[in-house]
Amino acid sequence: MSDRPPERDSATSGPTAFDERLSVPVWWYLLAAGLGVLLGAQIHMGYPGLRSWIGYAVMIPLCVAVLWWMGRSRTTVRDGKLISNGRVLPLSATGVTDTVAKKDKQRAMGPDLDPLAYVLHRPWIGPLVRVEVTDPGVGEPYWVMSSRRPDALRSAIAAQAAHPQNS
Repeated sequence: MSDRPPERDSATSGPTAFDERLSVPVWWYLLAAGLGVLLGAQIHMGYPGLRSWIGYAVMIPLCVAVLWWMGRSRTTVRDGKLISNGRVLPLSATGVTDTVAKKDKQRAMGPDLDPLAYVLHRPWIGPLVRVEVTDPGVGEPYWVMSSRRPDALRSAIAAQAAHPQNS
């Protein structure tokens, strides 16, 4: 797993109860580099001389950068807020949380999904956490987020919602 350590506590912010980066598996970078080599080879066959290496110089970093971009999403619980990929939900507006197992994802993300729900789905991560939104002013009926540690996320939400931090 490639979760980075939680953000440091500072004098201006409270402790981080949960912090998870939804990065892609490390071995995918080898596949991306291989794909970049194959695409570079296709370009290489069409141009002689020094220009033939431009395909490799462009395609390998491009394929790796796409994977990095796909895995840069982050979910954090701190200061009485749930922050998911830049979206903020005050924990005072949360209700029931539940875990959707990997085997139930297709139904939860298909026929059972409300079109107004906020979704942060990463297919390479098994379980989902569904968080009910009780404040009608938020606009979404619930949030659905991928998480490798759904129980820790639900515990952090419950603990922070029960004991809100003073800002």
